[in-house]
Amino acid sequence: MVITFVMSILIYRRTILLASAIALIGGGVAYWYHLQSGTTSLTPFVVVQSNGKNAPLGMVFIPGGEFLMGSGHKKAQDNEKPVHRVKVNGFWMDDTHVTNDQFSQFIKETNYKTTAEQIPDWETIRVQLPPGTPKPPTSVFVAGAMVFVGTKAKVNLNDYSQWWAYVPGANWRHPTGPQSNIDGKSNHPVVQISYEDALAYAKWAGKRLPTEAEWEFAARGGLNQATYAWGDQLEQEGKLPANIWDVKKQPFPVISAKAGGAMGTSAVGTFPQNGYGLYDMTGNAWQWVADWYRSDYFAMQSKEFGNSVANNPQGPTNSYDPDDAGVPRNAPKRVIRGGSFLCNEDYCQSYRPSARRGADPFSPMSHLGFRLAKDSQ
Repeated sequence: MVITFVMSILIYRRTILLASAIALIGGGVAYWYHLQSGTTSLTPFVVVQSNGKNAPLGMVFIPGGEFLMGSGHKKAQDNEKPVHRVKVNGFWMDDTHVTNDQFSQFIKETNYKTTAEQIPDWETIRVQLPPGTPKPPTSVFVAGAMVFVGTKAKVNLNDYSQWWAYVPGANWRHPTGPQSNIDGKSNHPVVQISYEDALAYAKWAGKRLPTEAEWEFAARGGLNQATYAWGDQLEQEGKLPANIWDVKKQPFPVISAKAGGAMGTSAVGTFPQNGYGLYDMTGNAWQWVADWYRSDYFAMQSKEFGNSVANNPQGPTNSYDPDDAGVPRNAPKRVIRGGSFLCNEDYCQSYRPSARRGADPFSPMSHLGFRLAKDSQ
């Protein structure tokens, strides 16, 4: 019973946790206009790309400023409420997810071994279990990660264990298991990355993870309280402007050979940039951010600051999530943002800029990656 229970928790802990751009002009500057009607900001922005001296290449400058964080929209979850005033300083941000090619270079230079490539550590698992859970035999612990496996037919969406599985041998080189690889996907987001892996890469790259406030400010791209990163309508000209699951073509989480099989990441830059020159801030792959996750953090911020502005918040000092059944409320969790290729109108909807979730920092998953930030000098 103990072995079965712990293995189920191993599976559980690994689970789920825009417009258009005008061509670049000299000096790494581009002008971008919000074309989506119904939003409150129609101001042109100047997209400043790094020149390799002011910041590493592949980063864009996020000007900072005050914005309304969270959402009161009908799609918003309780952990996105209430809307509150926040100000962030200017900073640099990767214009795309960290890619397989970039992560490969990191591994080549450091010989780093990712979380998914290591035998799970009991101490990092124990804190995600009910108090007093006994340690199982060593044979239970096998290197691997959580993988979206889908279903053969429509199922009740209340039980996500039906479409997720812990797969031995799954890691960033083999995102869905030993039989898979990343050949031909050098410019796709690297996935199967834990929070600890992201920190290790950030240290090597001389960057850092963005705070949750920085991430949401950047994801909004200057659009004030828009429902999506590209505006207030999910589709633009009849198309989805991000890599998310299209339930009109294939019901979630059904894997159908006729519909193209399992969903996955797309190459970075496939979809238009947002107002700050960032690709795939929502959809494609979830992104780790620096903050601890508390489901009530926005309420805490609102209570503390009222109508005044929270200046460059760094997140709470601990974790709290009463909604994660079977996991202690104070189990360590970090915030993930942006949703992924699995999010859809029937389930998740986390491709909204305000959507947020908490995840075990030692849990790599086949739809979870990251991008980095850097302070402005």
